[in-house]
Amino acid sequence: MRYVRYKYCGQVGYGCAKDDILYALGEPPFGDLHAMKPVADLDDVTLLSPVIPGKIIGVARNSSTLAKERGWVIPLEPEFFLKPPSSVIGPGEPILCPPESQEVVHEAELALVVAKKARHTSADEALGCLLGYTCANDVTARDLMLRDRLVARSKSYDTFCPLGPMIVTDPPMPEARIICRVNGEVRQDVPLTDYVFPPATLISYLSRIMTLLPGDVLLCGSSAGIGPLRPGDQVEVAIDGIGILRNPVKAKTDQFERPSKEEQS
Repeated sequence: MRYVRYKYCGQVGYGCAKDDILYALGEPPFGDLHAMKPVADLDDVTLLSPVIPGKIIGVARNSSTLAKERGWVIPLEPEFFLKPPSSVIGPGEPILCPPESQEVVHEAELALVVAKKARHTSADEALGCLLGYTCANDVTARDLMLRDRLVARSKSYDTFCPLGPMIVTDPPMPEARIICRVNGEVRQDVPLTDYVFPPATLISYLSRIMTLLPGDVLLCGSSAGIGPLRPGDQVEVAIDGIGILRNPVKAKTDQFERPSKEEQS
């Protein structure tokens, strides 16, 4: 199953994509779904971020290739941080580089979308708490991250969490690759096996610290090859079996209007 959020004829809603036809859902896809009705061809609608998260949890130092590249010691347990929901944008929306940062970078990641409440969940039960999987770009102002004692500012700017293009319920194959391209050039390319802690371990670990709720998003971590983004760039995050998330990059001084609350709801 492939779930999306979309805008069509001035209306915003949740839908399900089947054979490139969009079917409308009466509510977010976290509970029992009502009958679906066809709306339009998928190519004729504007895809939005596929979920509006209550919270976004990012996992750090979860890549064996990045640890090797930077000389890190592999952590004994997951390390994590939070990104604000206001950082989320969808496919095609611009990533805005703030003027106070000279080193905005891409971080291509697998994102997990929670479907039901998870608290003290075992690793065996963890994947059953998910709605599905999507692509994410954990955009970071790296120079500010290195300057500050905390990572909060560098991860929190508006537009710094592109998600999409859709949520796929089937888990990607272990050999599926996470690829980042900037202007067509491959910057990152690793299999899912690059993750030190796999999704089930992450969900179980985090659920012992905080209650995970429907709509929460977990970013699994980025690999080696993190690199700069500059105004005028086009960045893509592609994951086998999920799709391609594309976003242009602009300077924050460029004119840009965020979707209204009505459009986001």
